[in-house]
Amino acid sequence: MSGTRRVEGTGSRFLYDSFDAAHARIEANERVAEERWNGLEYRLGQIEGTLERLEKRVWLGVYGIAAFLLAQGADVVLATALK
Repeated sequence: MSGTRRVEGTGSRFLYDSFDAAHARIEANERVAEERWNGLEYRLGQIEGTLERLEKRVWLGVYGIAAFLLAQGADVVLATALK
């Protein structure tokens, strides 16, 4: 069909234009890969947010334990100083 010329406004373009299946397959694979990448980036963002919240909680626990130990130490020092 390469010798057939298309007259504007008549018929389907699919009758006259050649179809490159390999090119269409490559484009489809690129779109799928891009969507997968976007999905991975979204999930990675969610994981990073969760890890940040977890890190804040861990540090809060560490500071809480440190404050408890300091309070116990101050209590012991004050108890021995008042005796």
